[in-house]
Amino acid sequence: MIESALRNIGRVAIFLLRLLRQTGVVFTEPRAVIHQIYNCGARSLVIIMLCGLFVGMVLGLQGFDLLQRFGSEDALGVAAALGLLKELGPVVTALLFAGRAGTALASEIGLMRATDQITAMEMMAVDPLRKVIAPRFLGGIIAMPLLVAVFNVIGIFGAQLIGVQLLGVDAGAFWSQMQGAVELGDVNEGIVKSVCFGFACSLVAVYEGYHATPTAAGVGLATTRTVVISSVLTLLIDYILTAAFLGR
Repeated sequence: MIESALRNIGRVAIFLLRLLRQTGVVFTEPRAVIHQIYNCGARSLVIIMLCGLFVGMVLGLQGFDLLQRFGSEDALGVAAALGLLKELGPVVTALLFAGRAGTALASEIGLMRATDQITAMEMMAVDPLRKVIAPRFLGGIIAMPLLVAVFNVIGIFGAQLIGVQLLGVDAGAFWSQMQGAVELGDVNEGIVKSVCFGFACSLVAVYEGYHATPTAAGVGLATTRTVVISSVLTLLIDYILTAAFLGR
């Protein structure tokens, strides 16, 4: 069991090193990377915005109920902003990214493997890591922070919609306390998390797709493994980064 896990980690590490050597594609073929940013980012905007709105609204309801017990309803903006920027925004976006964009990447690459397109590239001396894998990997990494930013903005709007418009929190206090309490370090924490989550989720997706068994069942298994592994890695990395930022 341990030997198998170490062997798999070694395979992923070797694959990552080979992939990092091809990241120059962002300079030589920028259109391919931009196209993948569109595939991973723009096509995920609807679900990101919807979930961001609902998460923000729930955060507004739960935050108001909690703060009301201490007579601090005006601090709802602070609670919503910090919760979204530091934790909920990056984590929920990464989970949604794994379920939508990650599965799309894995199934697309796995289908190329099953239909021998990748093998044909190798026979024609075309490196599939450069032409197929690297643009998708870089596109996912770049798209993740952008999606997190959209999620946070919509989430804060949802919290304001519930707190100010529905529950009667003072709008001036909501925004002014948020501006006074949120610091640059809080924003940086969310950015670092989003980049790390994008790196992990994109790597898992392209790895599983590239090494998928060339059958329908193999592609399905690679897609399932992408969601499961990406979700677990997201939560594990989130704990590690949170502990590091808190100095624990």
